[in-house]
Amino acid sequence: MGLDSRLDEHGNPLPQEMYDALHAGDDSEGGFNSNVLILVHIPGDGSKSTAISIPRDDYVTLDSASCATSPCKGKIKQAYGFAYARAKDKLTAAGVKDALELDQKSRDAGRLAESNTVGKFLGDVPVDHFVEVTLAAFFQIAQAVQPITVCLNEDTKDSYSGADFKKGKQQIDASQAMAFVRQRRDPDQPLFTDLDRTRRQQAFIVSLLRQLQDGGTLNSPSKLRALLDITKQNTAIDKDLDPLAFAQRASALFSEGVSLYTLPVKDFGTDDAGESINIVDTGEIKSIVANLLGDDAATTTTPPTTTTVIPDASGVVLNVVNSSGQNGLAAQVQTALATRGFTRGTTGTGAARDTTTLTYGTGAEAAATALAAQLGLTATKSAAVEEQTVQLTLGADARSGPIANLVSDQSDPSTSAARTTTPTTSTTPPAPVSATASGVNAPAATDLSQMDTGGIPCVR
Repeated sequence: MGLDSRLDEHGNPLPQEMYDALHAGDDSEGGFNSNVLILVHIPGDGSKSTAISIPRDDYVTLDSASCATSPCKGKIKQAYGFAYARAKDKLTAAGVKDALELDQKSRDAGRLAESNTVGKFLGDVPVDHFVEVTLAAFFQIAQAVQPITVCLNEDTKDSYSGADFKKGKQQIDASQAMAFVRQRRDPDQPLFTDLDRTRRQQAFIVSLLRQLQDGGTLNSPSKLRALLDITKQNTAIDKDLDPLAFAQRASALFSEGVSLYTLPVKDFGTDDAGESINIVDTGEIKSIVANLLGDDAATTTTPPTTTTVIPDASGVVLNVVNSSGQNGLAAQVQTALATRGFTRGTTGTGAARDTTTLTYGTGAEAAATALAAQLGLTATKSAAVEEQTVQLTLGADARSGPIANLVSDQSDPSTSAARTTTPTTSTTPPAPVSATASGVNAPAATDLSQMDTGGIPCVR
C-alpha cells in the first residue's frame, strides 16, 4: 500500500528539501489514504506471479473498524484513514498520551482495516503480509537507484504533478520519478485519468526491478541490505515478513515473469460529499480475481449479480437527498437503483429528518409509483421536481427496512440472488487489454488491463 502522507513513519514532518523534490505540498497536505493498492500473489509452486492494482476511488464496503455505522461504505483507499481516526479517538479517550504510541497504534488499526477491506472486496482473498510505502520512502528508493529508464507513448505535461516528459524511452531522476507516478491529468489529453496513473505506477515498478536486476542489486545481499537500510525509516511491514528474504525473492519473481493487472470500473459518480468515486461490479471483480489467482483464490464462490428492474424506470432520472444522518447512504441507494433501471441524477445532503419521502415530476408517475411500492412509501407529485425525474429524500428510517435491504442487496450478490427472479448477468471475466497499447487502442478506465515484465513498458 502506498500511503498518501507527507510525514515519516513516526508522524514527523520531512526535511524541506524533500518536500521541494516531491512536488507534493508540505506536511499539511495528504493524509492516511492508501492511494496505491496492489495485491501481489507469489505462488508456492514457483509459477508466474501476479500483481493486481486496485483503483483507489473504487466505492466499496469498508471494514467495520472504519465506520461507526453499518453498512460501512466509501472509497477503498479510505479504509485506512477512517480506521486510523477512530482508533486515535478511542485511544485518546482511554488515556494514551504518548504521541508516538498514539500514532503507531492508530496506524496499525488503519493497516488492518485496509488489508481486511482489500481481501473482502477481492473475494475473501487472504492478505498474508503488507508493505507500506510513503511518498518519502518512494523518493529515497528512486534516489538510490537513479537514473531509471521509463517509456511513454506520447508527449505529456502537467503542472499539478510537475510532469514534463517526451514520447519514447528516457532516463529520469528521483524528482522526475515522483512526477511520473503521480501524474493523473494532461490538458492536451482529455482521456488521461487516474487509471492511467495506476498503470504508470505498474510501469515504474517494472522499470525499477529491471534497474535493480541489471545493476546486480537483486542478486547481492549486501546491496539489498544497503537499499533496505536507506528506506526502512519510511516504510512499514508486518512483523512476520523478513524484508531481506522478501527482497531476495523479488529477483526470482522478476526472472520468472510477473503479470500486472489493473481492475476495471463500470462508471464514475460522486458520493454524498461531492467527491468522485468509481462505480464497480463487485461480482465481476471477484470473478476476475478468482480467474487470475486460479486454485489459490478463495474457495468461496459468488453467485451472479441479479437485479430487479423497476417498471417504467427506463429514461427516468433519480435524484437522492441524504437527510438520514448516515454518511454515504444517498450514493449507495442511487447506485442500487441505477442497476434497476433509473438514470443517475444528483445526490446531495439535506437537513436531518425522520421520514423518507418520494416525489416526482411530470411523466415519472409510473416509475415513482412502482418504486414507492417496493420501498413501502407513497409517491407524491411535486411541481418542484423536474419532468421525467423522481426525487428520493432519505430520512432516518432509511437506515433500516426496505431501503437498507436495497443497499445490502447491492453489496452482497448472494442476498440479491435469493430475493430476485429476473435473468442474471454474466460474471464471466472480461479479456484483459494491453496496458501498453497506444492511440485509440489505449486502455480505457472500463477495461481490465494487463502488463508484463518483458522489457521497459511504454504507457500513456
